[in-house]
Amino acid sequence: MVSKSQTKLITSLQQKKYRDQTGLFIAEGPKVIAELQDEGLTLHSLFSTNASEITAENHFQVTEAELKKISFLKTANNSVAIFKIPKPKLLQDKGLIVALDAVRDPGNLGTIIRLCDWFGVQQLICSEDTTDCFNPKVVQATMGSLARVQVHYVSLLEYLDRTALPVFGGFMDGKNVYSEKLPKDGIVVMGNEANGISGAILQKITHKISIPRFGETQKTESLNVATATAIFLSEFRR
Repeated sequence: MVSKSQTKLITSLQQKKYRDQTGLFIAEGPKVIAELQDEGLTLHSLFSTNASEITAENHFQVTEAELKKISFLKTANNSVAIFKIPKPKLLQDKGLIVALDAVRDPGNLGTIIRLCDWFGVQQLICSEDTTDCFNPKVVQATMGSLARVQVHYVSLLEYLDRTALPVFGGFMDGKNVYSEKLPKDGIVVMGNEANGISGAILQKITHKISIPRFGETQKTESLNVATATAIFLSEFRR
């Protein structure tokens, strides 16, 4: 059974200010929950329709109707969990790093976190106006990769001012990424879905790169930011 106070807490965690206040976030579905636990994140409480998952005092068996009320998904899975937000690790200015400039769509951010995990990018730097990585929609889109990628929210302009790494940015008029010699260490900056990389951040880009269009009409305006990130990371790793 889900108590009124538990329902209120779960519902509140849809909003960033309450996640910040409580230090908690929501994850749904056995795969995502299991991956977060396997990576050492601290489970606060678990609500499941599956009796076999109820193995501790902070586990609660619920009905499908109760789960539907506390789920953020259109089609509720069989479990909802509350986790403690892990303390951020120290940002290291080395390796291949992805930096996001005001990426707002939760699905895009979640997919980019998963791409970082796939391509072995351990650090993702986000501008302060990028969507929160502990947003329930982002957490679900990462499919557990959130536990393996360090996400840092910083003043992106200040960070790029200090870094000694080369800074690459994705642009329509940049050099062809397929013919460029790409280093093992560097920062790949990806911009906002509608406006691209902002003017202030543009001044910090040392290498402008692009993904060429091969279509005959050349009418496609741009690629989705997560799709472009996948192509860039593939080329850097290749």
